[in-house]
Amino acid sequence: MHTDVNALFSALWQDYIKMTPSAAKIHQLLGHGAPIINDHIALRTFNIAKVNLSVLAKHFTSIGYVDSGDYKFEQKKLIAKHFEHPDPKQPKVFISELLVEEFSPELQKSIHGLIDQVDVSATTADNFIYSGRHWDVDKATYQALLVESEYAAWVAALGYRANHFTVSINDLPEFERIEDVNQTLKQAGFVLNSSGGEVKGSPEVLLEQSSTMADKVVVNFTDGDVEIPSCFYEFARRYPMDNGQLYTGFVAASADKIFESTNAMM
Repeated sequence: MHTDVNALFSALWQDYIKMTPSAAKIHQLLGHGAPIINDHIALRTFNIAKVNLSVLAKHFTSIGYVDSGDYKFEQKKLIAKHFEHPDPKQPKVFISELLVEEFSPELQKSIHGLIDQVDVSATTADNFIYSGRHWDVDKATYQALLVESEYAAWVAALGYRANHFTVSINDLPEFERIEDVNQTLKQAGFVLNSSGGEVKGSPEVLLEQSSTMADKVVVNFTDGDVEIPSCFYEFARRYPMDNGQLYTGFVAASADKIFESTNAMM
């Protein structure tokens, strides 16, 4: 496992921009050459012992991250945790897992079939959380998963990698309001996730979030290539709590809508 936080996030970022070419353009657009501070990344997995949330979390807890919050998404049949580093300048990490047993026997069989192909030693390798897919999967399996759970289909097609990075609006020199960030993105031709409104959250819940709709990438299935949604870019504006410190958690109702950034656009 990585021993250096910066090296880990640098490797995650390199993999992410291959899947999300728009992210590099957004960097230019919002940062004007200044460094962009990453608020958090998110990772997705299944609650199967070999690859569950705690397996992914070890890649972060081994370099000082601490479990800092629990979340439940009833409708999407997910649970999640977020992790923070003692150095508040380091990105937060949001890891979710699909509750596989809550789905149809067909989905359960498909997912277990994929995870059976994972070599357990791969899960502790330095690169596991940006190593992509560890299994063969065909188009029919992907499509069947998509009908039941967009999340399951996404992980089946794309494997282990950052599902999104997040621009910290609080650290952008030229923007203060999330609405202005959104407007700049739209004027440049980026499509935003409008599920539940373009801005999720509010100053009252101490967090406002928005995101682009995922880029499209061509994925190799065993029986051919298909262009599917890959990863997206998120934007977060945090507000101070009563003690004056910025809120560092997440809002489940907002995160629920952010998950939909990887839905195929209608």
